[in-house]
Amino acid sequence: MSMTLVIGNKNYSSWSLRPWLFLKHHGIIFDEVKISLAQADSKSRILGFSPSGKVPVLIDGGLKVWDSLAIMEYLADRFPETQAWPQEQAERAFARSISAEMHAGFPALRAHCGMNCRRPPAAKKLPEEVRNDIERIGQIWQQCRKQYWDRGPWLFGQFTIADAMFAPMALRFHLYQLDTNAEARGYVNAVLEHPALKEWVEAGMQELEVIPAYED
Repeated sequence: MSMTLVIGNKNYSSWSLRPWLFLKHHGIIFDEVKISLAQADSKSRILGFSPSGKVPVLIDGGLKVWDSLAIMEYLADRFPETQAWPQEQAERAFARSISAEMHAGFPALRAHCGMNCRRPPAAKKLPEEVRNDIERIGQIWQQCRKQYWDRGPWLFGQFTIADAMFAPMALRFHLYQLDTNAEARGYVNAVLEHPALKEWVEAGMQELEVIPAYED
């Protein structure tokens, strides 16, 4: 029996993208259930799958795992061949730290640059607190790419949970044409070229639902 990943709108749901991208990258077979967000029945439908009332949630037999990072930690245990974290202890600690920072941080950038695959790439006027978030994310990407560029195109060379966590933010950097350093721009381009990311964006652009809170 394959696993099932319950997600929200591909156009808007950055948290759903993270485990979906991880599964796709590693060729793990799963079924997909999409529940449109911000509809009258959205919460009740999601509660049928997840006690948190939020997406994403992974269903594996009788087990339910919710929250993007928790799902990927479960997948790392379930599929150790994915090498979901760097193998060296210090690198693994750093990868977990920046993933947790992404999980909990950057509220200004999230608020002013919402996930919206249909948005034509263009800059917009942003307050200073968003600039601070942009600078910090750029620093993270620059540090990783300077240190691990010779291993491959991802933050630690090979694709890890950290890349899945930052992929929606890389997409935001493109959609809002956020200015950053050369290493960070290179990383954004690598994310945009990922075949699964392209698949997600294309599907999101075809969706018809409009959620005003995510639109400029």
